[in-house]
Amino acid sequence: MQSFISETLDDILQTTKSFENVVFILPSQRAKVFVKQEFKDKISIGFLPEMLNIEQFIQRISGVQKAESIQLLFYFYGIYKSVEKNPDSFDVFSSWAITVLQDFNEIDQHLVNTKDIFIYLRDIERLRKWSVKGTFKETELIKDHNSFLEKLNNYYDSFYQFLLNKNIGYQGLMYKEASKKIDGFLDENSNKKFFFIGFNALNNAEELLFQKTLERGNSEIYWDIDEAFYNSNHQAGKFIRRYKSEWKYYEKNQLKSLTNSFTQPKNIEVIGAAKNTTQIKYIGEILEKSTNFKNTALVLADETLLPITLNSLPKNINAINITMGYPLKDVPTTSLLFAVFQLYISQEKLQKNIVNEFYYKDVIRFLKHQNIYGLLDNIDVFTTQIAKENQTFISEGLIQVFLKEEKVAVKTVILNFFKPFSSVVIFIDYILDLINLLKEEVNTLEKEYLFRFYTAFTQLKTLQNEFEYFTDLKTLSQFFRQLISSESLSFQGEPLKGLQLMGMLETRVLDFENIILASANEGVLPASSQQNSFIPFDVKVEFGLPTYREKDAIFSYHFFRLLQRAKNVFILYNTEHDVFGSGEKSRFVTQLEMMKTDIVQKLVSPKIVSQKTELKEIEKNDLVFDRLKELAKQGFSPSSLTNYLHNPVSFYKQKILRIKEFDDVEETVAYNTLGTVVHETLDELYKPFMGKFLKFDDVVVMEKSAKDLVVKHFKIHFKNGDISTGKNRLIFEVANRFVVNFLALEKRILKDENNQLKIIATEENLSAEIEIDGIDFPIKLHGNVDRVDELNGELRIIDYKSGMVKSSELKVLDFEELRAKEQYKAIQVLLYGYLFTKSKKFDFSKNLKAGIYSFKNLNSGFLSINFSSNYRNPDTNITEEKLEEFIEELKTYIQEIYNPEIDFIEPADLKY
Repeated sequence: MQSFISETLDDILQTTKSFENVVFILPSQRAKVFVKQEFKDKISIGFLPEMLNIEQFIQRISGVQKAESIQLLFYFYGIYKSVEKNPDSFDVFSSWAITVLQDFNEIDQHLVNTKDIFIYLRDIERLRKWSVKGTFKETELIKDHNSFLEKLNNYYDSFYQFLLNKNIGYQGLMYKEASKKIDGFLDENSNKKFFFIGFNALNNAEELLFQKTLERGNSEIYWDIDEAFYNSNHQAGKFIRRYKSEWKYYEKNQLKSLTNSFTQPKNIEVIGAAKNTTQIKYIGEILEKSTNFKNTALVLADETLLPITLNSLPKNINAINITMGYPLKDVPTTSLLFAVFQLYISQEKLQKNIVNEFYYKDVIRFLKHQNIYGLLDNIDVFTTQIAKENQTFISEGLIQVFLKEEKVAVKTVILNFFKPFSSVVIFIDYILDLINLLKEEVNTLEKEYLFRFYTAFTQLKTLQNEFEYFTDLKTLSQFFRQLISSESLSFQGEPLKGLQLMGMLETRVLDFENIILASANEGVLPASSQQNSFIPFDVKVEFGLPTYREKDAIFSYHFFRLLQRAKNVFILYNTEHDVFGSGEKSRFVTQLEMMKTDIVQKLVSPKIVSQKTELKEIEKNDLVFDRLKELAKQGFSPSSLTNYLHNPVSFYKQKILRIKEFDDVEETVAYNTLGTVVHETLDELYKPFMGKFLKFDDVVVMEKSAKDLVVKHFKIHFKNGDISTGKNRLIFEVANRFVVNFLALEKRILKDENNQLKIIATEENLSAEIEIDGIDFPIKLHGNVDRVDELNGELRIIDYKSGMVKSSELKVLDFEELRAKEQYKAIQVLLYGYLFTKSKKFDFSKNLKAGIYSFKNLNSGFLSINFSSNYRNPDTNITEEKLEEFIEELKTYIQEIYNPEIDFIEPADLKY
């Protein structure tokens, strides 16, 4: 394969023997490296020509230095404030100013008369609001927008002049100035010969500069275009066909370097892959089969795939040259800086800046970030302490106590971020100190990240000192977020060695035998037609500014030019549709399939190894039995037994291994905390009446103190938690309502003077021992009964439930089906009944009931265990025989727990 550079140099060498006064103009910096390498292979001795990329050429003609984007934004804000009477704050300004600067840049690159286009825009808006009847009503938003468009020309004129005075500018300004100075530049360099190599779509300024240079007679231009695209109506040849027909230069000269490479035989595979990850993994497989990467390029149409690509390259790649930026938003340091900003943003939002306290999640996110975590010794102890004390907000003093044992340098830098905010410049200094601290502990690549941020914040500090546009941290944070979304970290490598990894635009002028193109999807290649601009589509067309149609043609050229000389081509696209329908392959790939009939088409998907999911199974060894013996002495509660019936493995973890759930800060009241508060409030209300008959007036007295008791128990169980606002306030009101509603139910019962309600016990711990065949030691059963009372001679054992319970859950028709039907609430209540009768030696000549008060179903009253299927004649009396029958069934469950032949097995149909 002879590359475009090689063909072009062969042609130039036929007519040019000395390169002393020759200048090569190339589209990119990278192309210069490849041209120099090719020259080394073609001439044995002599000087190389001077080589410039297009930006350097324009800068030389215009004499204007290119300004950085942040610098431009700050200068523009100064101009904006001088023109505008009521200027926006800097963060609001920067959200639209970036788009305005892009528009200024485009207008100047295409040499459009700015006054004409801005007046045209203004007149369109005026026509839109014109009405014969004068009925058009402007909202404040429309007024602001129209006023903004009317002032665009003022902004432009003032800003342009300001930049000229400083001799700096954006790219468009440099092009515009170069267009004015080109004649003088060519007169000064009349002895020089210019070669323009490998260009395609030119803006109006470039067209003017190129034509003026070519018309001097001693310069030449080489286009990289194939006959297949030039001689047809193909989109890829759109621009070069126009230059051939319109440029005066071509009245006397022929088009240079037309090739016929595209029609040559090629191995092309179009591969559809499900999701981007599959594409990249499959590319790894393709590269794994290769032995030499010298003439191989991996091109990412979607440059955001760079991080995942770098993590998926096979081991046989020992050298790689990356020519695209690694997005800064994906760098770990970015998340650390966002965590720092979040400390203060949350503090201000939650109005904790007066007392200088920080939201615990923000503090933990910062201290547990991968960059900070390694510097601290006892961070886990600190987080455990926060959870234990339920600290939703953390003071500077608490952080000082936590850091007292740390190294002085680490302690100083971290404590800086917990001091009261004083100024933006001091805050930036704190960040620079943090970067200096981190650089000592990280690897080389991470040092590159940190250095990039160090330069960015140093620049921000300089600009802040000069302009003071950042009034607070929120403004700085929003600006940093905008800045980071568009910035990237450039890699430096050996450009002529190993695999070439590049973006689509970087392929200009370069040719490779083996091409792997990823993400060849519609919406990526070409990019979507959505444009950020204040200039509407029809106005762009009117003034000859590029629209998405021109950009599509540019992408078409890059795509087909890349394939012109290649021999082996792999084109991959994502087959998965999302809500925007992006599972479609690029239109360019479809065009290619129509032009080439021998393309191999494939669909690939990850290899799925079917694994038989085995249920967890734990054998009962000697250690397990030792623990089970301990449990027999300590006792089984109703909840531990129902936990076993629900999931034996869960029982094993909780009771045998004694694994507790991880303690976390209870920021929102947990459901079990709500239940505990209600239980303990009712316990405290009813305790003074134990052994007494309850009167209507007693409940009225209870109602007066109920709310204070709810508050009291929330303080005990939700310590340091705030129940005055938000979701917690609602949960507090729910707890209070549960208690109030329950007392109202009691009043309804006691209103009838015939009803006699005696409180026998509240929150009483009951226990009993049972003997089981096959187990040579007694088994203790114990449980905490919420309340025992006597209503009109009937004894009631009551369990409070804060959740929803229905009467159907307590209908027991067959004790053997309790487990199968998962009637765990019925098992609990019956066990409470058994424990009470055994421990109190209950006389079964009295009626005994056991059941539940459901706070979410209080209208149904007391839900009692029911042994009858006939809803008209319920059987709610618990007899000694029924309890014995129930205990026999319960013994089978406990026998199973102590049976060495039956392992702890996870149920196959476990819901959660």
